[in-house]
Amino acid sequence: MEQNKYGAAITYEYEQNLYINMTNQCCNSCDFCLRNNSAGSLYADNLWYQNGEPTKEEIWEELCRYDLHRFHELVFCGYGEPTYRIDDIVWLVDQLKERFGDKLPPVRINTNGHANLIQGRDVIPDLKGRIDTLSISLNANTAAEYVALCHPVQGEAAYQAMLDFAKEDKDYVPHVVFTVVDKGTAPEEIEESRRIADSLGVKLRVRSYIDS
Repeated sequence: MEQNKYGAAITYEYEQNLYINMTNQCCNSCDFCLRNNSAGSLYADNLWYQNGEPTKEEIWEELCRYDLHRFHELVFCGYGEPTYRIDDIVWLVDQLKERFGDKLPPVRINTNGHANLIQGRDVIPDLKGRIDTLSISLNANTAAEYVALCHPVQGEAAYQAMLDFAKEDKDYVPHVVFTVVDKGTAPEEIEESRRIADSLGVKLRVRSYIDS
């Protein structure tokens, strides 16, 4: 990683995608999160910003250094929850679309689904025409299980807010996907997650647990 004043990777490549590390802020403290289980990450040497976070203009400058056409997806993520900076994501996507047009790869946000709680408003309409895929961490099948695993600052209300976010996004984003982490998860729990996803009209993806 090239050193910068923030002491962390702003962008990194993984499996033919380009990931944009938006923020270290998060309203969850998930038991399985790399932040709680590892000193580093297989994705980049360091994702933890030491000296503030890059401005949207600095992220834009970083993106302009790449030949973006070669990536399968552009993924807004973070060592935290990227929708803390949803306005900056919207601005960046608009800049990207203006510059690259139809040649821009599909755009994804990896999120915990709490954007409306975080921002105190409905951000979903802002995603239309900008975001191609929302990957939302489901992680549990009940509000109580979610609180025990993810420890959201909003408590059990966060779980229903995440479900509502997924359901409402279908009218604005072409691909909405729930993810669950398989860390010795019982098959019946996976099937219940699939039932929840089906009931909301979204897909389910089971992710392998990564401990580094």
